Amino acid sequence: MKILLINKFYYPRGGDCIYTINLENLLKQHGHEVAIFAMQHHQTIESQWSEYFPTEIDFNKSNPKKLKEFILRPLGTSEVKRNFNRLLNNFKPDVVHLNNVHTQLSPVVAQLAHEKGIKVVWTLHDYKLLCPRYDCLRNGTVICELCFKDKKNVLKYSCMKNSKLASLLAYFEAKKWNRDNLEKYTDTFICPSEFMKQKMQEGNFQLQKLTVLHNFIDIKKVQKNNYPKSDYYCYVGRLSHEKGIKTLLEAAKNLPYKLKLIGTGPLSESLQSEYTSSNIEFSGHKNWEELKEILSNSCFLVIPSEWYENNPLSVIEALCLGIPVLGANIGGIPELIDSGKNGILFESGNMEDLQEKIRYCFDNLSLKTDGKQIAEEAQSQFSPDKYYDQLMDIYSLSFINQ
Repeated sequence: MKILLINKFYYPRGGDCIYTINLENLLKQHGHEVAIFAMQHHQTIESQWSEYFPTEIDFNKSNPKKLKEFILRPLGTSEVKRNFNRLLNNFKPDVVHLNNVHTQLSPVVAQLAHEKGIKVVWTLHDYKLLCPRYDCLRNGTVICELCFKDKKNVLKYSCMKNSKLASLLAYFEAKKWNRDNLEKYTDTFICPSEFMKQKMQEGNFQLQKLTVLHNFIDIKKVQKNNYPKSDYYCYVGRLSHEKGIKTLLEAAKNLPYKLKLIGTGPLSESLQSEYTSSNIEFSGHKNWEELKEILSNSCFLVIPSEWYENNPLSVIEALCLGIPVLGANIGGIPELIDSGKNGILFESGNMEDLQEKIRYCFDNLSLKTDGKQIAEEAQSQFSPDKYYDQLMDIYSLSFINQ
């Protein structure tokens, strides 16, 4: 089968990018021909398909030409259409598989593929099809679903970067690529969590076009021979408001347990200045081998998110390493945790409950859970082979529903 994978970036920038790269490798391992369509970027992985990649866009007020391209690209510019049509004509894919495409590429790629009679599958990594901001956070702080029904709310609250102009552009993008058009051009939407599927239904997307398929992980990178536990717990992820990082640090600062935070973000400097307790360690960015070493020896991973997490990779990685998870009961996180067996939940945003559950994890959960059993069950659940079989069923169903 010939499969064209599309993602706005083609380097390990975030979960959507890592998923795209891993999926490319998985499909090639099974003998499929795979092409890539992404935006040019100085970090882009070298590819035989890069000649088709449209130029990089960035918000640059000092360059009118680039500003114009930035404004028009989300709607589908001539460069994207021309390059993508050329790739479709030359590669002749059986399936076009979209990931994150808004803004830098635009859903015009789904339209062009559909018009040529090619099956279109779309993995949803965030809530952009429902929320112009993509994360269901009004101004980045308050959970909000108003745009599920009326996209004008992005204008009312200036949700995009607290900017009326940015919010106006996001509104026009949402109106151009509305639910009717997205459904018309897409055969199947893959939801990595039941929660995502539920929200898509609440946004009135057709149930028959929605299917749930949890993400997968490269099992080789999480294999290990023993399951030691040290005297600390871990946070892995972006240091930003929606991740609940302030709530976590407020809970941690007066506890006797050591917390290691791995990651960077917009709050890095301010948090390190504010939280100077000896039991809180900011480790910054780590490559996978460094991260694996720290995480593998921790008592548990804490994921204190205060936004609608979809199918967080950090949780999957921890479980596959045999590490239990203390997770906020929000978004798709609860689907990954079997309370008392591979982790426990706390009330999202509730510092007192989080503090109590951290104590519980050290006193009970980390002692009673079997790291080897957690790892074996998670590696089976998120294995590439299992994912591949289910994905092939989805691809086949797209042809049947033709």
